[in-house]
Amino acid sequence: MAKLPISAFIICQNEEAYLGNCIESLVDFADIVIVDSGSADGTIDLIQSYIEKGWPIRLFHEKWRGYAAQKQFALEQCREGWCFSIDADERLDAPLRKLLPELIAAPVETVGWRVARRPYLIGYGYTPQKVHERKILRLIRKGRGAFDLAQAVHEGIVADGKVEKAGTGSLLHFRPILIDEQILKENKYSTLKADQKFAEGKKPRPVKLLVSPLLYFYRLYLRNGLWRCGAPGFIEAMTVAVYAFLTEAKLYQRQALKERPNRDDAPTR
Repeated sequence: MAKLPISAFIICQNEEAYLGNCIESLVDFADIVIVDSGSADGTIDLIQSYIEKGWPIRLFHEKWRGYAAQKQFALEQCREGWCFSIDADERLDAPLRKLLPELIAAPVETVGWRVARRPYLIGYGYTPQKVHERKILRLIRKGRGAFDLAQAVHEGIVADGKVEKAGTGSLLHFRPILIDEQILKENKYSTLKADQKFAEGKKPRPVKLLVSPLLYFYRLYLRNGLWRCGAPGFIEAMTVAVYAFLTEAKLYQRQALKERPNRDDAPTR
């Protein structure tokens, strides 16, 4: 069968444990771009093994530029008329693979497609089809979108034109780490986000310390349906709410230190 005229693009570093399943799910793609930023495990050997088997993989080695800039570099290497952004720990499920020919046959005014992503929850497995994170722009016509380089984390493609939502199918996200490690990631990401907001001159609003975590929790747990997944779903929603709180708290403290630097002004006697 002819391959789909889509370039998948992936950035990676030390993803030996996950990348194989990601590549396997791209079997229908005509082009696979992988940009490695210095893997020290078996990632490169894994990629080479697929190249030797005839997979249409083009491997690039590029020093880390930051999340958005690294993905933009990968996007720029794509050859096909459509480009699909996928992370090393993700894979396409069967309904999404089946739907792809229909998506890329869209009228010319449609330049991109948003796709659902379903996480794997410890103690539960992959969330059901009806339970997913927000739909994310991942499939874009070549030359009709680019990454916002101002975004330090949770980077996304900004489309030049009409974007639709895929009706079925999902990206499956498999990185089941304990909350001990997940909280460290949320701490890192919230620092990047707070620093970005502070650099942009955004002022903290104390009310957001309460409202932002509640809104994140509501969106994931109630609106998107994580309540269907029992305790694992509750833990997932609460973890994201913690990220939202940390982001707002760090922004508040950065501004507070700027306006009133720490000084021990208590009497010494």
